Amino acid sequence: MEKGKYPMVIAISAVSGGGKTTITSQLHAKLQKAKALYFDDYDFEGPDDIIKWIDSGGNPDEWKLLPLIRDLDILRNEPLDYILLDYPFAYKHSKISEFIDFTVFIDVPLDIAIVRRITRDFKNSSVKEILADMNNYVLRGRRGYLNMLQTIKPNSDIVVDGTLPILELVNIITRNVER
Repeated sequence: MEKGKYPMVIAISAVSGGGKTTITSQLHAKLQKAKALYFDDYDFEGPDDIIKWIDSGGNPDEWKLLPLIRDLDILRNEPLDYILLDYPFAYKHSKISEFIDFTVFIDVPLDIAIVRRITRDFKNSSVKEILADMNNYVLRGRRGYLNMLQTIKPNSDIVVDGTLPILELVNIITRNVER
């Protein structure tokens, strides 16, 4: 990193189950002088009812992201080349967008994303719990996934095919970042 130059901040976005954490972790392992921050590691103050929030416009600025902003600000002053964000909003949150240099949207078919999410989150759950979650997805949750496709995907610098092998995705993102 050149003296006085901030690290490049790369935000990785996708629907739940889209591969944000996996790709961020793999990029972190590949890129030299990089740190990663993961949205799910924080306990943010945000909307109580996500679907109600989406139905009323889904403004990302309604999320209070001060701990993430603080950590980003600290990392920007470290001798890094990259800061990777596993982060759902791309450039849509006004306070975080000031930090972001490049956004990636991992485009995963919704059926694959929901299967990944169920597999990840319901390993020790009963069939009844899994079916209840699937029913909730059909009745309510799918709107959240569709909203991301309409708002975050077109707001990203690149869109990558989330059905590709992980290594291939990491290589595509790395090539685009290095340009």
